[in-house]
Amino acid sequence: MLVWCIYDIVEDKVRKKISDKAIEQGLYRVQKSVFAGNIDSNLLDELVVYSDDLINPDDDSVYIFPMCQEDFKKIELLGQAFNKAKVNDELQSLFN
Repeated sequence: MLVWCIYDIVEDKVRKKISDKAIEQGLYRVQKSVFAGNIDSNLLDELVVYSDDLINPDDDSVYIFPMCQEDFKKIELLGQAFNKAKVNDELQSLFN
């Protein structure tokens, strides 16, 4: 399933752990706190539980947006829409 994972996390250690987990689960960093990509539903569930266990619900936010392929291809990327140095060919192909 195609997803966006976006977060706003106060503590550096927690933020690092969640970003590492997102990468481990197969997502690609497109900006500092934004990941996107294809992920198996079991791995996504694991990421959700892992993130929920780590964040401070009073200060932090994690958003996960599933998208169908058709809607994903309708995304408009303008300007510095993502960090092109961090985005590989596989992720770029999702936008074509």
